[in-house]
Amino acid sequence: MAKLLIKNARIVNRGQIREGDILINGDRIEQISSSISSPEARIIDAEGKLAMPGIIDDQVHFREPGLT
Repeated sequence: MAKLLIKNARIVNRGQIREGDILINGDRIEQISSSISSPEARIIDAEGKLAMPGIIDDQVHFREPGLT
């Protein structure tokens, strides 16, 4: 499995924003910390960017069968 290390992100979680790194192994988050080192991981520098959990846009109209 490929590892991905997101460095220097502004991490949004549980109503707080903190700067740190996120290590992803395959399709799972393996570690969140203020500083992570992983030589085998592909690195993305997210300085100044937000990393947040998946969000559903409630303005997208997922109605079945839909309104006319």
